[in-house]
Amino acid sequence: MLPDPLRDTIEDRLGASIAQCTSVSGGCIANASRLETDDAPYFLKWGDANVARTFPGEAAGLEAMADADTSLAIPEVVEHDTPDGDRPGFLVMDWINAGRKGRRFWQSFGAGLAEMHRHTGEEYGFSMDNYIGQLPQSNTWMTSWPAFFREERLAPQVEMAREKGRWRSDWDRPLDALYRHLENLLPAHPPPSVVHGDLWKGNFMVNAVGTAVLIDPATYYGHREVDLAMSELFGGYDEAFYAAYREAWPLESGYEERREIYNLYHLINHLNHFGAGYANGVASTLQRFA
Repeated sequence: MLPDPLRDTIEDRLGASIAQCTSVSGGCIANASRLETDDAPYFLKWGDANVARTFPGEAAGLEAMADADTSLAIPEVVEHDTPDGDRPGFLVMDWINAGRKGRRFWQSFGAGLAEMHRHTGEEYGFSMDNYIGQLPQSNTWMTSWPAFFREERLAPQVEMAREKGRWRSDWDRPLDALYRHLENLLPAHPPPSVVHGDLWKGNFMVNAVGTAVLIDPATYYGHREVDLAMSELFGGYDEAFYAAYREAWPLESGYEERREIYNLYHLINHLNHFGAGYANGVASTLQRFA
């Protein structure tokens, strides 16, 4: 049930009365609801300050991906705001009717992601800091990709792991070795593509016409391979997706090695989120570059 201050604010912002509010899946962190109004249905995420702090970055990420020239579907951000007094923070998006994967779903998805990655900026970073899951993600603009990935991706996660007591002292030497060689392992100036940033299988859905819809982003401008790497970390993507992507925009040699470096960021992030179950993954990846 929506708190009255939240209902009043949303009705005022939408200029429409809420006829019904139904809880839906998809709110593992935030409350999630379908709003029926006399105008249109909407998807609503809401929560207290700890939850709602992620909404501005999510909204900005969705808008950045929507600005890219891609055939993928991106939910339209309608309204969002931080908490105010006893009114929770919220994020309102257009409602996406779910559908099924068609025969060429994966090919279209791969080609569409390559289209989105063609939308590039001048530097690596983003217009604001955002979140990867519930943990902060810094996006200070930088001109060197290896420096950005070291300082804005790996180093903050490592520091969080140290603070949580989850970092092992014997990981320091291989991490230092990785840092020393990072400029030789990663390209210095790949095109700064707009990336989803957290493209595991749980962060896309299929709409009513069978198009892939990107949701829950941790968007920034970075090396496009970070999205492909994350899509492989936990599986769930068909080989046709990768073949279509490579046909649309071939990868440079050495991707398999870079993939492990990019996914180290997500492994440490999961270590910080969920604990020791991800320690072996962190250790084995670091050892590869010792």
